[in-house]
Amino acid sequence: MRATVVRRTALAACAVSLTLLATACGGSSDADTDAEAGKNGKTGNAADSSSSAPKEQAKALGAAELEAVSLEQGDVKGHKVTKAGPDDEVPGAGLKADKEACLPVVHAMSGVAADGSKATTKRKVVADPVKGAEKSIEDMTEGAVEDAMKAAFDLTSTFVALNAYDGTAGPDAYAAVKKAAAECAGGFTATVAGDEQKFVSITEEKITGGDEAAAWTLVQEDGKEKIAYKLMALRKGSTVATFFAFNLTAGADGGAKFALPTEVVAAQAKKLG
Repeated sequence: MRATVVRRTALAACAVSLTLLATACGGSSDADTDAEAGKNGKTGNAADSSSSAPKEQAKALGAAELEAVSLEQGDVKGHKVTKAGPDDEVPGAGLKADKEACLPVVHAMSGVAADGSKATTKRKVVADPVKGAEKSIEDMTEGAVEDAMKAAFDLTSTFVALNAYDGTAGPDAYAAVKKAAAECAGGFTATVAGDEQKFVSITEEKITGGDEAAAWTLVQEDGKEKIAYKLMALRKGSTVATFFAFNLTAGADGGAKFALPTEVVAAQAKKLG
């Protein structure tokens, strides 16, 4: 393979420097995730009183109940579903934002629970490779190799965190993410384990599911490069799911070709009932 192509591909991969995304690109672990909310580095941000979310008094699902409604292999056609492992965990204490109001978005991106979470499950959902993307690169032209590399990275990976809450904590957690996304639409800087990530915009997108759902495109700027990510939040009763997705190919150049992983959201919404 030509060195220029390798370098270009490496730069694209290195642009995704959030700890969570780096681990999602590698091998997956089937280790069970912690069900105790105290191990998830919870955030203390709550929704303001103007939230339209119903103040439900539902009882939180137990750890076994939450596991039963979490995604499993076979639930999302054309995708591989695995349990997140220890290497996928991002401690809440290592997450910061230059604007306090943006912290719920940073936590949602990393699958960190809000205050009041009683149980948590986490999954990695990765789209199957495009057929033919694994062809041999021997004797290929540089252009053909570059196209093959793009195809190999044209996979949407989604990190799904499911959190069970008591009473109004679920609606409040969901509303806090919506409020933060609106207030930080002009951009913010996140710090993950000491690594700064500059996001220049948050744009709302349309999505449905559960009792209420919302979605956004976040654009990260790294030097002259821009890459887009998708963030989604869905609430069913007092259970809240967050989804953080990236695609190294479709997300490049601001993500004009990057579509929401609606099939993943729909599958999780279906299991929640």
